[in-house]
Amino acid sequence: MFTENYKEETQYLLAKKRVEDLKKFYKHVTVYVAINLVISILKISRNLSNGETLEEAIYDFNTYAVWLFWGIAIIIQAFKLFGLNFILGKDWEERQIEKHINKNR
Repeated sequence: MFTENYKEETQYLLAKKRVEDLKKFYKHVTVYVAINLVISILKISRNLSNGETLEEAIYDFNTYAVWLFWGIAIIIQAFKLFGLNFILGKDWEERQIEKHINKNR
């Protein structure tokens, strides 16, 4: 009885944590897109007012540098959240622990 309630509560807490992590991720992506759109529009406008052509203003690396570097952080967060953190993630730790336990038996 105790073990069953413990398992259910643990599953609930894990599911709740997962939903909270998903919510944070989606908020992060929304903020990423909104802020980077504003930054890009402002940089393109500034470049145009400095005498650049539309093509030069749009294809300036500085316009998209924030997208790139912040995007790397988003990708890392997505890998961690969606279970793609297989190199040194929790699953890897559990496999290593199990491997060492079995090795010592």
